[in-house]
Amino acid sequence: MTQLATATQQDSPAPNVSFEFFPPKTDKMEAKLWESVARLSPMTPRFVSVTYGAGGSTRDRTHATVAKIAQDTPLTPAAHLTCVSATKEDVLQVAEDYWNAGVKHIVALRGDPPTGMGEQFEQHPGGFRDSVDLIEGIRAHRPELGQVFEISVSCYPEQHPDSQSWDADIAFLKAKQDAGADRAITQFFFEPDTYLSFLDRAQAGGITMPIVPGIMLQPNFTGLKRISKLCQASIPDWLHTLYEGTEDDPETRELITANVAAELCQALAEQGVSDFHFYTLNKASLALSTCRLLGLKPKEASQ
Repeated sequence: MTQLATATQQDSPAPNVSFEFFPPKTDKMEAKLWESVARLSPMTPRFVSVTYGAGGSTRDRTHATVAKIAQDTPLTPAAHLTCVSATKEDVLQVAEDYWNAGVKHIVALRGDPPTGMGEQFEQHPGGFRDSVDLIEGIRAHRPELGQVFEISVSCYPEQHPDSQSWDADIAFLKAKQDAGADRAITQFFFEPDTYLSFLDRAQAGGITMPIVPGIMLQPNFTGLKRISKLCQASIPDWLHTLYEGTEDDPETRELITANVAAELCQALAEQGVSDFHFYTLNKASLALSTCRLLGLKPKEASQ
């Protein structure tokens, strides 16, 4: 792993990165979030996104977090916005509140039901039916706002848990693009071919917007397995082997996590991929380690 990381720094241009955070639930978690924001800011990410809890449960915290990022940091925030548990008017008011707070980038999602990922989604009476409907609503809402918002969307390189077929998945992603999405960000994965095969399918289906690989930085392997099961992301046998016996060794788990992420990004970079979106779980050290292994240095250290 060290040999590959060294080659990455010497031979490949530094990548473009973005980071995802989640809004804090406690004072301690809030302190950790802002520490992570401060430590990752010198990596000059293209944007940083802030998630929205199941059923819109963190709407107020998400808004407060992205507003503070927009107003108090040099970073460009992107706010998650979902269709769940709200009318169209309520959702569009949230979008307008984001705009007024200086947030001009939305990650438009259908969202998870209040009961959590894996449960059946039900459209709220008077609400948006899905992410395509949401994107169309944002674009049509007060043209001076809707047309200027930057909109990212999600996609699943191993098919959505509710998928009927690959053709249906690609057609739905195309519909998001046609509705006005600017880019797609993938669910996490661990094999380069997973992303590259999906990219081939998407391009064959008429997708021309950028598809940014989402890279998971989760050193808790038990938690990773749980999340992977819910979103149907496969964990290869070799990754099970790497983490085996590290249950009581968090430092080793973090080293493994950073190196696995960096090697995945390097393999994709060799195929021409230059943008990566990191699911940080508000852990700055892992994101910094991974970026360093990719040859990306903090701004003040790049001279």
